Amino acid sequence: MKVSNKFTMARVISSPILFLIYFIPIWTKAAPGSFLNIASVVLSIPLLAATELTDYFDGHYARLHGEVSDFGKMFDPFADVFLHLSMFTCFVFSGYMPVCFYIPILYREFSQNFLRMVAAKSGTAIAARKGGKVKTVFYVASCFVALVQESLVRTGLVEIPGITDFAMDIFRYIGYGFFGVCVVLAYTSFIDYLKNFGKILKENI
Repeated sequence: MKVSNKFTMARVISSPILFLIYFIPIWTKAAPGSFLNIASVVLSIPLLAATELTDYFDGHYARLHGEVSDFGKMFDPFADVFLHLSMFTCFVFSGYMPVCFYIPILYREFSQNFLRMVAAKSGTAIAARKGGKVKTVFYVASCFVALVQESLVRTGLVEIPGITDFAMDIFRYIGYGFFGVCVVLAYTSFIDYLKNFGKILKENI
């Protein structure tokens, strides 16, 4: 396997691991401040950060070693979606991401994947465009905003004077704002993809 694809594969492998780390304390009904909850925070934040960094390294090594390929152009965005939808599912469950934001993003990503499959069938590999990359940056930022909120709850830091329910509510609405921007950018970039590759879709229809 090419070095660049190994980094991409790391995102695919890390996705279910992050999902399990997030949910095991919930499934076991661990109390805030318990070992399981603290361990989940200690593990999930650096693991998510390292996983997100692979998105940079796969592109870097693909260009460095001349490994840019049609497969890589499709595998990279697939791994991004695999990771972010896994994390978004966690945050919907915990209430940090409204379902009304999650479902449109889910529809968008499946539609984008369908467009890529149709294009691939016609011999065209659709690589990530600038709009898609900006969208991904906000996906990443939104994940960390939500994960920090959950970390405060799991470690029991919300009980510290000064971190009131009011402050957490403000934090939650900030998170809603990030996810709202994600929806806007998701569809803005999807329209851009349709403008540039919609002809392939029409030809196949």
